[in-house]
Amino acid sequence: MTQVGPEVIPVNTDVFNLFVAGALGMLLGLEREWSNKAAGIRTFTLTSLVGVAAATLGQTVLVVLGGLLVLGQGLLLGARGLVSDARGEGVADEYGLALTTSTSLLVAYIVGILVGTDRVLVGVVIAITSSFLLVLRRELHQFAHELSHNEVRGAAEFAIIAFVVYPLLPAGTYGPWDAIDPQLIWMLVIAVSGIGFANYAIMQRYGGRGMLITGFFGGLVNSTAVIGEIANRAKANDGIVTLAVATVLVADAAMAVRNLVIVVAFVPQSALSVGLPLGLIALGGVAITAYDRNVGGDIDLDLDSPFSSRNALLFGVLFLVVLVLTAAAQQTFGTAGFLVTSFLSGLLSSGTTTTTAVSLASTGQITPAVAAQGVLAGTLASILVKVWLAAGINRTLFVPVISRSAVLSVLGVAGVLAVQFV
Repeated sequence: MTQVGPEVIPVNTDVFNLFVAGALGMLLGLEREWSNKAAGIRTFTLTSLVGVAAATLGQTVLVVLGGLLVLGQGLLLGARGLVSDARGEGVADEYGLALTTSTSLLVAYIVGILVGTDRVLVGVVIAITSSFLLVLRRELHQFAHELSHNEVRGAAEFAIIAFVVYPLLPAGTYGPWDAIDPQLIWMLVIAVSGIGFANYAIMQRYGGRGMLITGFFGGLVNSTAVIGEIANRAKANDGIVTLAVATVLVADAAMAVRNLVIVVAFVPQSALSVGLPLGLIALGGVAITAYDRNVGGDIDLDLDSPFSSRNALLFGVLFLVVLVLTAAAQQTFGTAGFLVTSFLSGLLSSGTTTTTAVSLASTGQITPAVAAQGVLAGTLASILVKVWLAAGINRTLFVPVISRSAVLSVLGVAGVLAVQFV
């Protein structure tokens, strides 16, 4: 005798969408209710329910009428803001908040329509993101007011290269040895610029809280500026020489972390090959700094915004030149030619070396293992450049910096050997 399991009562999709839309409307209205706005949980929930009902019925007339209802609510809220201004209550706050609330109502209505047309995931993402923006209203306003004109312009230019220029580039490989992938090259430019821009924002918010913190995040933005500043300060104050050396090591650790993130993001199959040596360099820099036991002091860096269209184009051109030269060396002299070129280009920029190795590995010009070796060669070259830069500004830094940098270099080489023999 066959045993029949418990009967599962199916849930009607329309009913499920109805509850989801209502919940998302409540989420959007929660912050407005908490902030004592004219439209709160009930209004937002009802607005989402109107949207899901109109979409479920599939009647265009109902969808349009619902939209007109939401627009009417927005006009009423705007009129209330103007009345508050006439009473001397301040138009900037009241009218601005009225615009936010009316726009949020429109979002709630659209979320309801999305859910009603079975685009539940899109509706959920929009509702959660909008709610997050409403909750962080004060923080976002404060952040925006603290931005300079150059920073706002840089953000706009970054958005253009990321979301306008990139889709226009052709796909596939071109040029000598099929080494040039326009979309990949530009994506790497975006990645490097994005890392610098994000860490610049962190520096602006938390900079000056300590030399080591500044050294790390500043190293992700512009390690040359960090080392130049700390070397000059050590030259004027012999008491912070040890701290200056530690800051240089922390900047090296940040550089290794940045290169590791780029490689893992674009060539994940090289994660182990490059992760161990770069990880050892980063950990070594932090460990030596901790051993020195000198973590005090503040430093204020006058860093310019790390992104501009000009800088992005210059980096892209440099990247393209190094990429072609490295590909030529690889084809002509094999792995040895690639490694020598990577080391030489690392003297100029380890970021360029890393992106070149990633690009060549992605287009099949080199193996992931060889790409990892090239990244390490460029990283070691950049460490040596920092020694020369620091010592050139302040000779007293030469011996301590080169001795500790040698330890980082040995750790990196040891990591490569360990990967090869494991």
